[in-house]
Amino acid sequence: MKQLLALFFSLAAVPALADMADEVEHRYADSDGVRIHYAAAGEGPLVVMIHGFPDYWYSWRHQMYALQDRFKVAAIDQRGYNRSGQPQGVESYAMPLLVGDVAAVIAAEGAEKAIVVGHDWGGAVAWNIAMARPELVDLLVILNLPHPNGLAREMRNNPAQQANSQYARDFQQPGAHKMLTSEGLAGWVSDEDARARYVEAFERSDFEAMLNYYKANYPRPDSGEAGLTPPSPPKVRMPVLMFHGLDDQALLPAALNGTWNWLEQDLTLVTVPGAGHFVQQDAADLVSATLRSWLLQRRG
Repeated sequence: MKQLLALFFSLAAVPALADMADEVEHRYADSDGVRIHYAAAGEGPLVVMIHGFPDYWYSWRHQMYALQDRFKVAAIDQRGYNRSGQPQGVESYAMPLLVGDVAAVIAAEGAEKAIVVGHDWGGAVAWNIAMARPELVDLLVILNLPHPNGLAREMRNNPAQQANSQYARDFQQPGAHKMLTSEGLAGWVSDEDARARYVEAFERSDFEAMLNYYKANYPRPDSGEAGLTPPSPPKVRMPVLMFHGLDDQALLPAALNGTWNWLEQDLTLVTVPGAGHFVQQDAADLVSATLRSWLLQRRG
């Protein structure tokens, strides 16, 4: 398990903006009885940010700092994590419910739609809300999570991607959460102050819930399950900005090929050599500046 986690994390985070945690307002949305915590900052068009595994809202601190003067940013703790509700059972982490959590945050902010930003599992949720609830999504930003069609293709045909996805298969095994610790899950965070915050957040989290994302949504070998994508998903209707750290060993860049075939509007793809899976922290300045510029061109 330690080797699998090391393969998955493979990165070096930039120094943290420690004071960002003190500048945000902590709010809650109700998602059919599950309380979803999010950190909010700024005023303007709503930007909803969704983290992945193993992470929490603080992953977006650099981007929140960069956007808060022109946008209202709401960074979610996904269910199971940190201060959000932690319902029991694999079925409580099915993709339609995760999509509903984002919809609940948008509604809680009194908005009809939002710019949706997602990384890793948050990226999977972002793709799915864009396809299933397009009326809620103004613009779509994805970090290190290829379009579900591309990932499914690589899972079928690319031996390297199949091998590098073995960690997800192990996460699907009964009792896998018992191998996890707060300190181990925070091991990828290089900044000591940020790592301490992560440990505290993970101590408030539910490790079994974290792995329920994989059990409920990640395709199982030879199962024929649709997994991360619904059958014959519709094309994404809104403009898309994608970032991909090319040193990501969990999600190989070959899955990016053909993304444009599944979109109706323009795609901006930024590949980042030297950045790993957590590109929003590995290349924080590049991601923040590019994201801000792209958003201001469209909604400034």
